[in-house]
Amino acid sequence: MSRQGGDDLDDDFVPDDLVALSEDEDAGQSAEGDDVGAFLSAGEEDEPRAAGAQGTAMSVSEKKRKRRAKEKERRAKKRRLAETLDPVEAPSIAAQPPMLLADYLTSMQAKTFSKMSSIELADVQIPESSIADTTQWTGSRNLDQLVEFITKMVPTLRTRLSQRPKSNGSPTLIFLAGAALRVADVTRLLKDKRLRGEKGGEIAKLFARHFKLEEHVAYLRRTKIAAAVGTPGRIGKLLCETDVFSTSALTHIILDVSYQDAKKRRLLDIPETRDEVFRTVLGAPKDS
Repeated sequence: MSRQGGDDLDDDFVPDDLVALSEDEDAGQSAEGDDVGAFLSAGEEDEPRAAGAQGTAMSVSEKKRKRRAKEKERRAKKRRLAETLDPVEAPSIAAQPPMLLADYLTSMQAKTFSKMSSIELADVQIPESSIADTTQWTGSRNLDQLVEFITKMVPTLRTRLSQRPKSNGSPTLIFLAGAALRVADVTRLLKDKRLRGEKGGEIAKLFARHFKLEEHVAYLRRTKIAAAVGTPGRIGKLLCETDVFSTSALTHIILDVSYQDAKKRRLLDIPETRDEVFRTVLGAPKDS
């Protein structure tokens, strides 16, 4: 049996106490010792070496596992800390004065009408004088205060909503929201008697989900509405592709730019929705 020199051993080699003998013990061994070694297979002879390597591998794996666990715990603590802090509500775009709101709307129009020259764009810009000044409002701009907001900041709209419409399908208000669920929430709030009183018209809920265009056409044809709440896509289609939605009594348009969806996007941040607002709603043919 060949004998390994000291330099041949792995640095992490750990001899088995049962088989590793000192030099003196090896010298005193008879030939019988060699006979025992002859019966050992190659795998059995290498077993101490393999056991040492396996122990090293397990040690590295254990260190990695502990490191991953510490990192996971650190992220969990950071997340818990963030949840305990009170979120700071960012100022609403709609809280800006009319001049800045006009600039904001112009910047959004420029994205929709990107091929227009500056002169052409100026022709479709929404003038500052057409934007209501609501900077005096100090309350929340969430839906839970929508009724109070309209009553105090836009009293003429409140008066119009409480009056009986003269014609079918002719609202005094168009409220544009980005999603069907948002439309449903706004519709429910605008039905409040503090706005509509006893004589006010119906509040139309207009979005494509669950409703065919023909259903809305039939509804508007037979109904006197005070306000039309809907997505830009559906209201745009009704304005541009049918003759049942009239703007002859229209006095106010509300853009739901204060609201952010789950992805932190506002009404005019979504290209498709933005184009529908400016091309098919605000750009719809005007009633003669």
